[in-house]
Amino acid sequence: MSTRSLINNILSPKLAGKVAFKNEEFEKAGLELKKEIARVFGRSLAIREVDSGSDNAVEIELNNLGTPHYDIERFGVSFVASPRHADVIIITGPVTMAMAEAAKKTYDAMPQPGWVVAVGDDACGIGLIKDSYAVLGAAEKILPVDFKIPGNPPSPLEIMRGLLAFMRAIQKQPR
Repeated sequence: MSTRSLINNILSPKLAGKVAFKNEEFEKAGLELKKEIARVFGRSLAIREVDSGSDNAVEIELNNLGTPHYDIERFGVSFVASPRHADVIIITGPVTMAMAEAAKKTYDAMPQPGWVVAVGDDACGIGLIKDSYAVLGAAEKILPVDFKIPGNPPSPLEIMRGLLAFMRAIQKQPR
């Protein structure tokens, strides 16, 4: 490649495909979730995520929810650092023997009533490593799981839909 064509390549305008900055389906689900959270809690929903031995696939998708692209906080969902501030614990991954006690302590530290949501196939008990020698099994083996969001991993939209279905399920429970 000649110097002239190299410089032209660097300085010439680049063409990119059209980038969609908003996902209408995600926006619609988010607005519905915001209404349901306000109806159930009257404020925002605080979530503490617990990795009980996952491969980090679900964590990546949960982290994506907090990025500027998805910005789940605008819909009233926030991730908190302490279980003492959480309304919901999201548990990911199969419960390994090394993490069982930590997951139980996290649940015990959460104010009651509190809920547990298993996210991902491993936490729901249908993942690939459910029968490993180092794994106790699904989250429900050690915690009272109230709702499951399967997927390997579930996309941010699927997680959002799952949280929406969870909010609706909470409303149907007797108080």
